[in-house]
Amino acid sequence: MLDKKSLRKKVLAARDSLTWDQVEANSVKIAEQLFALPQYRAAQTIMYFLNFGKEVLTMKMVPQTLAHGKRAVATKTVTKERRMILSEIYDLEADLEPGLWGIPEPKAEALRPLEPTEIDFVIVPGVAFDLQGNRLGYGGGYYDRFFPQLREGVPLVAVTFELQIVKEVPVDPWDRRVDFIITEKRVIDCR
Repeated sequence: MLDKKSLRKKVLAARDSLTWDQVEANSVKIAEQLFALPQYRAAQTIMYFLNFGKEVLTMKMVPQTLAHGKRAVATKTVTKERRMILSEIYDLEADLEPGLWGIPEPKAEALRPLEPTEIDFVIVPGVAFDLQGNRLGYGGGYYDRFFPQLREGVPLVAVTFELQIVKEVPVDPWDRRVDFIITEKRVIDCR
């Protein structure tokens, strides 16, 4: 099995080889499956990671979530404290700006903080996933520190491209599995 650093490099290189047309088309398929998920339909407050690079285009999902009558939440990174602030999003254009590493995040003047206990459904970023729901993140540990603050039973849902599914992800004791993985081809129930 590859170590985390090698696996991260290999999968990111594969993902970066996708064309923008593939990223767009696959993201549409992923969004359709996400919105059909019973756990999404039952949730009222949806937390998103906002896409960066050739990640699944979650920024296009936020307006749809708002149109579904749900609350959309994004994160602002506090690097000194290695934590995230949750903020409700009303309008992508008015509320966001490039943050850490150029990743979109809420502007300071548009912060509408929420407690992690208000979240009903989390859309989780990651570099690679295995069929057991193990997740390889980007290495900052922000989500691993955040997950324990959620209410028990809140679904953790990875939206990712099929080429990011690997045979095995190396895990540490603090790593938390996701409940569902949605790719352009399937929905994997990891519970």
